[in-house]
Amino acid sequence: MMQPLWTSQEIAAAVKGRTLADFSASGVSIDTRKIAVGDLFVALQGPNFDGHDYIDAALKAGAAGILAHRLPLGIAADAPIVLVSDTLEALQDLGCAARNRSSAQFIAVTGSVGKTSTKEMLKLVLGAQARTFASEGNLNNHWGAPLSLARMPRDTEIGIFELGMNHAGEIRPLARMVRPHAVIITTVEAVHIEFFASVAEIADAKAEILEGLEPGGCAILPRDNPHFDRLAARARELGIARILRFGAHEGSDLRLVACVTSDSGNRVTARMPGQELNFNMGLVGRHQAINALAVLAGVVALGRDVVAAAHNLGAATALKGRGQREEIALDRGALLLIDESYNASPAAVRAALAVLGDLRPQPGGRRIVVLGDMRELGSEGAALHRALRDDLVAAGIDRAFLVGPLMGELFALLPESMRAHHAGDSIAMVAPLLADLRAGDVVLVKGSLGTRMAPIVSAIRALDAQVEQRPLAANGH
Repeated sequence: MMQPLWTSQEIAAAVKGRTLADFSASGVSIDTRKIAVGDLFVALQGPNFDGHDYIDAALKAGAAGILAHRLPLGIAADAPIVLVSDTLEALQDLGCAARNRSSAQFIAVTGSVGKTSTKEMLKLVLGAQARTFASEGNLNNHWGAPLSLARMPRDTEIGIFELGMNHAGEIRPLARMVRPHAVIITTVEAVHIEFFASVAEIADAKAEILEGLEPGGCAILPRDNPHFDRLAARARELGIARILRFGAHEGSDLRLVACVTSDSGNRVTARMPGQELNFNMGLVGRHQAINALAVLAGVVALGRDVVAAAHNLGAATALKGRGQREEIALDRGALLLIDESYNASPAAVRAALAVLGDLRPQPGGRRIVVLGDMRELGSEGAALHRALRDDLVAAGIDRAFLVGPLMGELFALLPESMRAHHAGDSIAMVAPLLADLRAGDVVLVKGSLGTRMAPIVSAIRALDAQVEQRPLAANGH
C-alpha cells in the first residue's frame, strides 16, 4: 500500500498544531475549485478572501483533512482538522518539514525573465533520469514555494523550485526554506524596477537565492549579463567555491557557439570543458538557447548525464502564454499566432521581437505585433517603452497594434507605415486588429499580465472556430 503524503500526526508535529481527528492526505491544496479527493485543504486568509469560509465546501469536495486557525460554525468538533495559530505560518512550516525529511537533490531557479521556461526544461530533462518533482506554474512566492514543497512526494529524487520576487528581501526566506544544492540565476534585467533604485539593486535581490545554497553547492550564473561580476562577487562573499558560468561569452563554462532558429525550434551548438554538444530544442529563439545552457549547467551541477539531457531538450515546448504557437484558420488560408500574453518586460519583449524578426510570413502575409503596456517600471516606464522603437524596426515589423498609455509613447515614434492602431485597453483593440488580419500573417501578442492581453489572443483564436463552423458553400457537385 502506498504511503500517504502526510498523516495528521505528521502535519500536527510539523506545524505545532492540534489534531481533532486522524486522517491521511495524498495532496495539498489551497483552492476548493481545484481540490482533489484526498487533499489536505489549507485555509489561508488573505486581504480579499478567507479560506475558512470554504472549509465545508472542501470537505464536500473530498478533502481528507483541513489545516485551519479557527473552527467555522457548523463544522463538527471531531472533523478531520488540524488547528494552528496561523495557517500561512503553518503552510511554511509544513514546507520546511517536507524539505527536512527529503533526501533529494534540490535545484532552485530565479531571474528577471526565463524562470518558468528554465524550470520546465529542467523538469523535462531531469525527469528522464530520476524521480523528479517541480513546482507547478509560477508558484514561486511566500505561499507558492512552501505549498510546492508540501506537495513534493516522499520518494522524490530531484526537486526543482522556481523562486520569484518583486521587492528586496523576498527571495532570502524562500531560498533558506528550499535549501538547494544548485541555484540558477537566469538573468538580471529592468523588471519590477519600480520597486528598486537601480538594476544593480535587482541583481542584489536575485543574489539572495545564493544565501540558501547548501554547503558545497553550485551557483550557476549568467556570464553575458552586465551584473555577472556583482553576482559572482556575492557568491564568493558567501564562501561558494563552485560557480558555473553560462552564455555566449568566451569565459562561459557552458558556452553558446551557434543557434540556428527555424519555425519549429532551435539547432544549438554549445561547448563545455572537453566536450561539444549539438542538440535541437522545441523552443525558438536565442534567449531560449541561453536558458538551455543554464539547464545543462544545472544537470552538470547535480552530477547527472548532460549528453542525455541535451538530447531530451528536443521535446521542450512553449508554455501557454509564453511563446506558444498555433495556426489559425481564416477564409483564404491561415495565420500564425504567437501567444506571449502571459507577461512582459523590456528584455522579454526584445527577445520576442528577435524571434518574430527571424520568421518569414507566408506569401502575402506580414509581421504583426500586438504589444501591451509593461508594468512596474516606475519613473523609467515611458523611456523604456520608447526605447523599443529600434527593436521593432530591426525585426521588420509591418504592422504595430499597441495597447495602453505607455505604449502610446512608443506608437508616436514608429514609422508611419508601421503604425496600425493604438488603443487604451485590450478590449478596444480587438475589433481594429481582427479587421486587419489576413492569411499569411505572423502575429505576436505580448504584454504584462495587468494589461490583460489574453482577450486579444482569445479573439484571434475564435477566428479559427468561426471558419470551422461556417457551412461549406455549394459547389455544383
